[in-house]
Amino acid sequence: MDMVKAGEERLLQLNELQELREEAYESSRQYKEKTAKTHDQKLKVKKNFKYGDRVLLYNSRLKLFPGKLRSRWTGPYTVTKVFSYGTVEIQGEDGNPFKVNGHRLKEYIEGAVNEGYVEDLSLQKPPK
Repeated sequence: MDMVKAGEERLLQLNELQELREEAYESSRQYKEKTAKTHDQKLKVKKNFKYGDRVLLYNSRLKLFPGKLRSRWTGPYTVTKVFSYGTVEIQGEDGNPFKVNGHRLKEYIEGAVNEGYVEDLSLQKPPK
């Protein structure tokens, strides 16, 4: 009789374990859906460039060989032509146009950084 009772108890434990697994799978699925939704919301930002826009180009080589204080953005470049499916033709200061993916570009805002501005601070010895 003990064997029958132990068998029934074991079946109950197995059923509880299966329910716990199903709950874990369900919560994992919900988490993945939620993170995918937030990720997709961030990606849906359309970059619409027009002829004459000033843009910065992302330098992906610096991702492989990082420099501490090096900017990963080069430019500014001027948009010369916009193709379908996000391809953009840009032209640098040298005048040679080349095509890049629009995801590698961002808008260049002129005057955002004070170029050539240096603040001079004179240090004085503290009085004794």
